[in-house]
Amino acid sequence: MYAGVRSALVTRRWRAVPLTLAAVGLTALFQALQHQTWGYGPVHDIGFVRAEDPLWLALLRTPLSLFVPALDLPVWGALAQVLLVFGIAEICLGRPRTLVVAYVATLAGTLYARAGIALGPGSPLGLPASDAHVVDTGPSAAVVGLAVCLCLRFGAYWTGGAVIVAMVVEVCVKSNLAGKEHLAAIAAVLVLCALAHFLPDTGARSGVGVPPIQS
Repeated sequence: MYAGVRSALVTRRWRAVPLTLAAVGLTALFQALQHQTWGYGPVHDIGFVRAEDPLWLALLRTPLSLFVPALDLPVWGALAQVLLVFGIAEICLGRPRTLVVAYVATLAGTLYARAGIALGPGSPLGLPASDAHVVDTGPSAAVVGLAVCLCLRFGAYWTGGAVIVAMVVEVCVKSNLAGKEHLAAIAAVLVLCALAHFLPDTGARSGVGVPPIQS
């Protein structure tokens, strides 16, 4: 992984990661806008997702919600996550596959929130009804999903296992919507990778198969 990333950055510099730079810029832009009195409304309308929203509206907003940082967390964390993990994924997996994995992971979290609330707090996978009002945005689910995908791509199973264990510990320590969405994102990415492995023809047609490292 290091050799592939270093080679791409040395030979092509920032031209190797245009998607990542665009994602970082978009995240920073949304962060700036949502903290302005005149910008909060537009960001809310195009990027805020809640489980209480109509499903069609949540699905419409989900792609951009990935780039809207959580209001209660420092934005530098989101920017660092996107720059590092998206950058490595863009170089090692390619732009189309990076987008597919990131979207699948984010969508899995969005859909899980609805399922979890339907199950209720009495279920291990359930959520309290109050979580329907929680604003569900940010790149964390996509980052976790991409990290697991990269670990599988390079056979870094111990590292991938550590990521999964860390997310499980997070839920055990603080069982909230974000933590359980991370687990949903991991599950979705594992299924996606399994399909790409066992159904190579389907993976190739859909763009989710894993190619060699791009130089």
